[in-house]
Amino acid sequence: MSQKLSLITLLVRDYDEAIGFYVGTLGFELREDTTLTAEKRWVVVVPPGGSGGLLLARAVGDRQRAAVGDQSGGRVFLFLETDDFARDHSAYIERGVRFIEPPRIEPYGSVAVFEDICGNRWDLVQLRRAS
Repeated sequence: MSQKLSLITLLVRDYDEAIGFYVGTLGFELREDTTLTAEKRWVVVVPPGGSGGLLLARAVGDRQRAAVGDQSGGRVFLFLETDDFARDHSAYIERGVRFIEPPRIEPYGSVAVFEDICGNRWDLVQLRRAS
C-alpha cells in the first residue's frame, strides 16, 4: 500500500495576493490556477522540488474569514524543509518575509519561524541528517 498527502487547503483572503506571496516571495511554483465559478478558483502552489503543495482557498463566510491566518490556533502550522537554510533564510529576509524569531540550532537541525502573508506560522527548517 502507498499513500501520500498531496494537498493541504490553506484559507486566504484573496487568490492573487496569496499567489503573489507564495510564488513571488517564497519562490513556489504555480501548478494550477483554474476558474471554477465566478468566485471560486482551484489554485495550487508547490515549493521548488516538492511534490505536495497548498490548495489556496479564498475564505467565504464569517467562519472561514475568521480562520484566515489562524488555522492552527497560533501554533506553527506548516513546515518548509530546505536543503540550504542560510540561503533561503537570507533570501526571504531580503524579500520582506517576517521572521518572528532568530534562527536557532536544534537537535534535529536549523530552524526559524516565519509568518506568511495571512499570519500563519511556518518553520523554515533544514534537517540534520544522520551520519
